[in-house]
Order: sequence, then C-alpha cells, then structure tokens
Amino acid sequence: AKRAQGTDKLTDDSSELWYGSISVGTPATTFTVDFDTGSSDLFLPGPSCGSTCSGHSKYNPSSSSTAKSLGESFSLEYGDGSTVSGTQYTDTVSIAGLTVTGQTLGAAKTYSTGFESSQFPADGLMGMAFQSISDYNASPVFQTLVSQGKTTSPVFGFKLTSSGAGLTIGGVDSSAYTGKFHYTDVTQEGYWQVTTDSVNVDDQAIQSSIASVVDSGTTLIVAPTDDVQNFYEQIGGQDASSTVGEGFYTLPCDNFPSASVSIAGTTIDISSTFNLGQVSEGSSDCVGALAGQDTPDNLWILGDVFMSNTYTEFDYGNSRVGFATLA
Repeated sequence: AKRAQGTDKLTDDSSELWYGSISVGTPATTFTVDFDTGSSDLFLPGPSCGSTCSGHSKYNPSSSSTAKSLGESFSLEYGDGSTVSGTQYTDTVSIAGLTVTGQTLGAAKTYSTGFESSQFPADGLMGMAFQSISDYNASPVFQTLVSQGKTTSPVFGFKLTSSGAGLTIGGVDSSAYTGKFHYTDVTQEGYWQVTTDSVNVDDQAIQSSIASVVDSGTTLIVAPTDDVQNFYEQIGGQDASSTVGEGFYTLPCDNFPSASVSIAGTTIDISSTFNLGQVSEGSSDCVGALAGQDTPDNLWILGDVFMSNTYTEFDYGNSRVGFATLA
C-alpha cells in the first residue's frame, strides 16, 4: 500500500472558521468541512435534513455503493451550544488525496441554527482529536488513515493564516515554517490536551501552568470565567458582558497590551490577533480575544487566535504537539 502525504487548501471565513474539502462515497462526492481538533466525529447534512441545512451540500448514503447504515443514531453538542443529530453510517472518505474505507460518519437529520450556512459556511465538520472523546465511539478519520497504513507519518500540520492556509495530512508542509519544532506532550488523550507554561501580557506571566487544549474548531481563546475575570483584573480590563456579550472584556484601544503564549519551551506572540477591534464604531474600547465561559474540565481552549500565529504539528504517533515559526 502506498503511503503518502497531501495538503488540503483551507478557505478562511473572515478569520472565524477555516474549512477545506473532503470527498465521501462511491462515486465520490465533494463536501466542505471544518477541520476541528477539539472533537473526534465526522458529520455531514443528510438527505432528510430540513431548512437549517439549506445552502449546504447533502450526503446521500443511498446514492453511494459503499455506504452502510450502522442502525445507530447520534446527537452531538459543541462548545458554542450548537447541536446536530442524525444516523450513523460507514463509507469511504478521502482527504488531501488519501483514502480510508469503512469510516464512521453521521448523516444529519437536524442542524441547529449555529450550523446554518449563514453562520457556518462549511457543509459539515471533521473531528481530529482522539477516539476516547468520539460520541460514535469510532476511530476518527485521521486515526483510521494511520491504522490503514495510508500516511507517510502519523502526523498532521495546520497553517491557519489569512492567506495560504492549509492542512497537511501524513506530514508537515516544510514550506510553511522555519526553524525547528518545539514539542510538548499530550497530557491526556481525548482532546489535544497539553500544559501551557503561561499566558503573558506585556511580557508578564498573568496565568501559569495551564491545562489547555489546542483547538482549530474554536475561533477565540476560551477559558473558565473565573480565570478570565482574574486575567483581565490584573491588566485593567473592563467587563463587557452588557455591550459585547457574556464572558467578554475590553481594554483601551490606544493602550492595548501585547500578548503571548509560552508553550513547549517557546513563546508565541499573539498580539496581532489578540485585539478583536472596537466595541462599536467610534468607541475607544477594544475587545480582547480571551473570552470566559464554562469549559470541559476547566480547560483553556487555545483556538484560532492562538493557532494563526504559529505552525502547529499534531503528532499522533508520539502523542505530542509541536510549534514552529511561520515562514
């Protein structure tokens, strides 16, 4: 069997969601998915999904000769409260030119409003974390690629930038980074959970030794409400729950601090994405990209605000995450 690596170009939806193409079924049909390292299951809109699926391409198992129904339903919920439910199938799935067979996936009967095309341009979502958090209790696509011997090496790499973004499967994109990777071990396989050394503001560590998750499927950096309140109190942030939304804080636009994340023995500057912009036009207050909400196990979620400032390697074979400087 030929082992390979391939890169899937990603489309950036105003820096909130990066998505790319996969193909499913026989004959192969192309769909777009949000590649989510914070969950482990693949779903697409099914044939009987109603108005909330309009604008999305639908996966129809009855028109795929390789589809098999598992006779199991599923119901998934995501961190922002969005939900999806339907029926589980197995079918052939290809990503970046690499193909797996017998992959468990969901054909959705219902999408909540958060997955409507106006809010979520991709058709569906592909989870890229570990099997232990699969609601299907099934091997996630990447794990299946590795176990079926399809990848050159058991790693994948993300470049989440506003241009030239890509997901490389079975290796890393050597043109996307410079220097060497700095690695940190996964502390618990489920999410891509690691220990962040510190989150820093103007070179001062504000929070240290943080259990955290590297999550391509989350836009911001999200952390438990108490931690976030404490964080902004130390740097003069103001609660903006009434103007911006629950869990958000503001800082003065004209004195917005620099921010960085120290992880794997290196420090990654996130200043360029940490300021989400003015509360409203003409306001002197700007919104911070660290937001508070209830998180699983009180984890910090290092989303795209973090990931877009580094090249990230998810090393499934060695159960570690690596960070390198973007080229």
